[in-house]
Amino acid sequence: MLKTLGAQVKEFKRDSFLTPVFMIMEVIMETIIPLLMASIIDHGVEAGNMKHIWLIGALMILTALASLTFGILGGVYGARASTGFARNLRRAMYDNIQTFSFSNIDKFSTSGLVTRLTTDVTNIQNAYQMILRMCMRAPFSLLFAMIMSFVISPRLASVYLGAVVVLGCILALIVSQATRHFTQAFPKYDELNESVQENVSAIRVVKAYVREEHENEKFKKASGNIYKIFCKAEGIVAWNSPVMNFTVYACILLISWIGARMVVQEALTTGQLMSLLTYCMSILMNLMMLSMVFVMMTMSAASARRICEVLEEQPDLNNPENPVYEVKDGSIRFENVSFRYKKDADTSVLKNIDLDIRSGETIGIIGGTGSAKSSLVNLVSRLYDVTEGRLLVGGLDVRSYDMETLRNQVAVVLQNNVLFSGTILENLRWGDKEATEEECRHACELACASEFIEKMPEGYNTYIEQGGTNVSGGQKQRLCIARALLKKPKVLILDDSTSAVDTATDARIRKAFAEEIPGTTKLIIAQRVSSVQHADRIIVMQEGQIDGFGTHEELLASNEIYREVYESQTGGSGDFDEKGGM
Repeated sequence: MLKTLGAQVKEFKRDSFLTPVFMIMEVIMETIIPLLMASIIDHGVEAGNMKHIWLIGALMILTALASLTFGILGGVYGARASTGFARNLRRAMYDNIQTFSFSNIDKFSTSGLVTRLTTDVTNIQNAYQMILRMCMRAPFSLLFAMIMSFVISPRLASVYLGAVVVLGCILALIVSQATRHFTQAFPKYDELNESVQENVSAIRVVKAYVREEHENEKFKKASGNIYKIFCKAEGIVAWNSPVMNFTVYACILLISWIGARMVVQEALTTGQLMSLLTYCMSILMNLMMLSMVFVMMTMSAASARRICEVLEEQPDLNNPENPVYEVKDGSIRFENVSFRYKKDADTSVLKNIDLDIRSGETIGIIGGTGSAKSSLVNLVSRLYDVTEGRLLVGGLDVRSYDMETLRNQVAVVLQNNVLFSGTILENLRWGDKEATEEECRHACELACASEFIEKMPEGYNTYIEQGGTNVSGGQKQRLCIARALLKKPKVLILDDSTSAVDTATDARIRKAFAEEIPGTTKLIIAQRVSSVQHADRIIVMQEGQIDGFGTHEELLASNEIYREVYESQTGGSGDFDEKGGM
């Protein structure tokens, strides 16, 4: 874990090194000041030596200024190191998340990833700054103060030593008890973030069903859980202060009493007694600082483990050793393919799939909910790897290609279409960042999107709100199709991507595909028979298997499922999933 996190310090190693150096220098200066103060009292005030007072006083001022300067430099470099470390952690996690396959992403909830990128990283940042500053300053300050106390008076210093041992044991008990609660707290942040995320993203559904009160209760419960855990933890940590104050006052009283007797007996000077009292406060305060550092480190340990889970997660899909960087054509071949989302799953989602699709063909895919239509096409762009068998695109196994090359040549318009905040042109250029405005316009014409874009006040420069909330479902689908066309792919997959457009527009899109991109292999998943009946061939899926494969006429004659669906839809009644539990 430490190795994983330490690797992200990178360019901030120098700052991380200089911070403790400056903190130690600050401690040395602070340790010298009580000695100078004792000298002023013993050799200046009591001796009536004004020259000595002025000289040592000036030296004290210089020492204090040096201590202040070192403290400021330690703070500046510590802040730079900790914030830079946090930035690198976020970047590393985000970059690694981008390499995840769908199976990797399934291991982490969205809210869990958000918590790791925000709350957990902030905890690590605070802990790292504390380690660089307090974790260096406090031990050295405690050590130097203890050494100087023993140099002045071993008898009185033994009081400090005893207090440190007792206080250390009590603080260790407090830290251990608080740790247990802090460890439980951070997973609760996932629940809180999940509640917020669900509510905000589905706010229209919440309002439509008048479930605001229910969502408020969910949030209150998640927030209340965090409140309860932190109350318990902070309640335990709060014992730090009274225990510390009791120990400090007890030490001051004991040293003052013993020290006063020693001064009277001339075994100790007044200045030395004042120095010892100063060192007493320093020793005990630094001990309390150490306890707080341990609490913070304990809190951050849970965050560190959660961050390392993301950083150490290896993508299930990787490029081969010598990848192929060119997809020859859009031909697709399934050779006895079976697929399971989880390796240890009892049953396969896809079973014994054998298909041979020629380059440039238009293939319709139809089937009931849960028939694994989307799973079938997800394998083509290698969003998942086959469990058994082989899948060939352009005559080669998809696992032999460079993944970026393959996915650039296999464009997918997913069932859940997503637009990003930005102008229409910016969204379209996700397909090709170098695309000209003319190319974008042409793609929109093919997708039947130009007709509504041109009616907008700012046309192609119209700003799309986050999630595409200012366009309709059908408009969003057409923009996503246009975006995919700009990739100029050899294989185009439409995963129920025209469900929100009318049948006339659907027909125009299919006609444009046939005329403008005849060489592109088109896989069209649809619920409507009318969307696929003009395809070169149609695949009928049933429970993860191919129930039929042929032209519209062939399937009407030979496939019972297809015929029933066709008759129910053309007869004006029935739904695709109405019969046979498809």
